[in-house]
Amino acid sequence: MRALLLVLDSVGCGRAPDAAAYGDAGADTLGHILAAEPAIRLPTLLSLGLGHAIAAPDAPAPLASHGRMRERSAGKDTTTGHWEIAGVILDQPFATYPTFPAALIHDIERDAGVVFLGNYAQSGTTILDELGPEHLRTGRPILYTSADSVLQIAAHESVTPLPRLYEICHSARRHADAWRIGRVIARPFTGEPGAFRRTSGRHDFSAIPPRTVLNAIAEIGLRIDGVGKISDIFAGSGITASTPTSSNAEGMAAIEALWATERDGLIFANLVDFDMLFGHRRDVAGYARALAEFDHWLATFIPRVATDDLVIITADHGNDPTWRGTDHTREEVPLLVLHRGAASPLGTRRTFADIAATLAAYFHLPPWNVGESFLPQVS
Repeated sequence: MRALLLVLDSVGCGRAPDAAAYGDAGADTLGHILAAEPAIRLPTLLSLGLGHAIAAPDAPAPLASHGRMRERSAGKDTTTGHWEIAGVILDQPFATYPTFPAALIHDIERDAGVVFLGNYAQSGTTILDELGPEHLRTGRPILYTSADSVLQIAAHESVTPLPRLYEICHSARRHADAWRIGRVIARPFTGEPGAFRRTSGRHDFSAIPPRTVLNAIAEIGLRIDGVGKISDIFAGSGITASTPTSSNAEGMAAIEALWATERDGLIFANLVDFDMLFGHRRDVAGYARALAEFDHWLATFIPRVATDDLVIITADHGNDPTWRGTDHTREEVPLLVLHRGAASPLGTRRTFADIAATLAAYFHLPPWNVGESFLPQVS
């Protein structure tokens, strides 16, 4: 019983029926990238059934089971999407703030012994240009947010060493729950004014989720390896081992290494570059290249998948780089499944939690309390 659950962070495929409620009617991450970059080829993903999932013209006959998924939770952020994939549906979204309330800032500053700069919504690279020089002069950490439910704290590594930045974020996390903030994110950086660059020391301090299918799998003694920011997203709950990564390339290498040694359990991986480097920065060409690089890697990985293995490839939300703003977009997501050579159409699933239900069935657990398993259709 060996499974890989691979989340291509932000690789949505449009047509969410409630997109208008989020200001995202017409957003389509994959569709708009492929239209804008016609030279990009994704032969492996298309051969598995992605072309059918996104209704691409002249899609080849699929070699894997394929469909789409529709998010049922309120919100369009990373935490909400991953939690629903793991079997938790949120009726209320995490809170977002254009600026954080004075009472919250006061409590964090008091407990952490700091005074912040910023406290407004801004791109993570732009705010370094805006406040980085003052941070170097004063030593005050930079606090900012986005349209996502995140409280981000940036500091230069020469001014605030990583352990100290993490202490400040721990203090912020203790107060963030009362304000329904999904993640506190440490954002270390280096460099000089005009040439600041964020480093790989990023760390996400998430709210602790309710019990997920990850907990259920771990409770029967199976290993669950989180790759990338998975352990952070679930605050370590249900994760038995973690391999942090700073890029898609590192994530794919980690998957290969774990797949070569593990014979049972679940590898749950997130490939972050699509979202972090290209979606939020509205870099269409870069996003397309990253998709092509993943497609090439996937072609080398598929021969290592045995008949009884279960491989699920999906996404957690959209981040259409052709769309207005710099934030996530409410979209449906693709669903590709390799198991026992099946090439079944899976339709449009009514919740991401169908993955949790499927994992529960695959690992011979009791039926999950939400979602519908598609294991019978792919077996």
